[in-house]
Amino acid sequence: MTVVTPYRSAVRGARDGFAQLLHAEWTKFRTVRGWVAAMAVVAPVVIALGLFSAAGNSSSCSDGPKVVPCPAVPLGPGGEAVSDSFTFMHRPLGEGGGITARVTGMTGIITYPPPNHDQIVNGLVPWAKAGIIIKESTRQGSAYAAVMVTGHHGVRMQHDFTHDVAGRPASAASPTWLRLTRSGDTITGYESADGVHWSTIGSVRLPGLPATVQAGLFVTSPADLTVKPNAVGGSIAQARFTQATAVFDNVDLRGAPPGTVWSDDQIGQSGTTQWEQEHKPAGVVSSGGTFTVTGSGDIAPIGQEAGQSIEHTLTGGLVALIVVMIVAVMFVTAEYRRGLIRTTLLASPRRGRALAAKALVIGVLAFAAGLVAAVVTVPPATRILRSNGNYVLPVSLLTELRVMVGTAALFAVAAVGALALGALFRRGVAAAVTAMVVVVVPAVLATASVLPLEVSRWLLRLTPAAGFAVQQSIPDYPQVIGDYSPQAGYYPLPPWAGFAVLCGYAALALALAVLRMRRRDA
Repeated sequence: MTVVTPYRSAVRGARDGFAQLLHAEWTKFRTVRGWVAAMAVVAPVVIALGLFSAAGNSSSCSDGPKVVPCPAVPLGPGGEAVSDSFTFMHRPLGEGGGITARVTGMTGIITYPPPNHDQIVNGLVPWAKAGIIIKESTRQGSAYAAVMVTGHHGVRMQHDFTHDVAGRPASAASPTWLRLTRSGDTITGYESADGVHWSTIGSVRLPGLPATVQAGLFVTSPADLTVKPNAVGGSIAQARFTQATAVFDNVDLRGAPPGTVWSDDQIGQSGTTQWEQEHKPAGVVSSGGTFTVTGSGDIAPIGQEAGQSIEHTLTGGLVALIVVMIVAVMFVTAEYRRGLIRTTLLASPRRGRALAAKALVIGVLAFAAGLVAAVVTVPPATRILRSNGNYVLPVSLLTELRVMVGTAALFAVAAVGALALGALFRRGVAAAVTAMVVVVVPAVLATASVLPLEVSRWLLRLTPAAGFAVQQSIPDYPQVIGDYSPQAGYYPLPPWAGFAVLCGYAALALALAVLRMRRRDA
């Protein structure tokens, strides 16, 4: 009987490990000089356009015939830009004690400021506020906690500008009892309909409160903001001057140092305006234990209408993103065009792994280019804006890092999505045009005031352009009326939620590309 021994080659077979695939794809990329050169100009484009835009952007304010630097915006305890403007009747309060008062009613007026104001309208804006407050000092931006009756949002407890807790849905015209107590750094707010039965709204801690703070009555009323559709698309925001007046009685402050008396101040007010002199000046009128307090302004964070945000320094990002997506498309379609994809798939029969290796390589390269661009652009461009008299809205270090790393992640995921489209279409022009149509075009249309406001918002919710939300540094606040439109720099989704939408589209495109590669020959 003859025994046949199977032939075994002495040559070791090629390894189909993922690390080898990555090395092979990286080698392919770096050997094409055009791709390397294109990716190398991504960061310089963003840096040059960002610095050039900052250098050409200047701002100043006038003081009569003179041009002077614009006044600084107050900063809250968290470092955010705030509005801190109100009428304040106050008295010192020690480390233990509190204040109780009844708001018997609140009224208001709305008009344009002089000299071109329209007919005066009686009414309250939704976030007109009248109540009691415990504040670190009369300095603008200092820590505080307050309970209040609002124009249309019932009773609220707010503290340190960005925090808001809802109480009962009381009417501004109905008498409402309010109470604040202090125990060291802890402030607790209460409300009552009759002054006998009290319910707790909330309790907050204000670290670092001094032994003596200021407590008292306050009234303020923010501008009446209306956002109207623009004739050519987008929106136009208009603000009207407003004023609120509240009547307080049963005022009781316990824990005041001996010998102290009540004072009243216009916090954050530059002075009495001509309009106020002609109608109803802001201030406090006392009569037999009843106090009538009139004021305007706001105690709240402010948004992008007050200055420049750090993401405005990344104006070149859109151009650079187009370059990144074109390179990503060519990275895969060039192999189809030249027939080299067959060699790739022979070397790695597991087609999904081959495409995943390509995606990881282009994603890492795009991330690196975007990160260098953002890190090198944002800090110096921000300094240039400030040196030119622009007010740059302050953000925390974590937010600044999120904007820069988020920009890099945006580049990376968009590149992976473009690569997946290239593998789906197998034609460079079709894939590149599709990538720009679904990512870049919606972003441009939504922010360029050419579409109705709601259409713009839905584009930034449902298309991959939602990913640009990761660059937004200044949030919108539900307790502040503002022009939260894409044209004003606001996205309808939170930063990471918008980025997740882009990731979802990229993952879907990549899955479809892998499915097509497995079902159809190269």
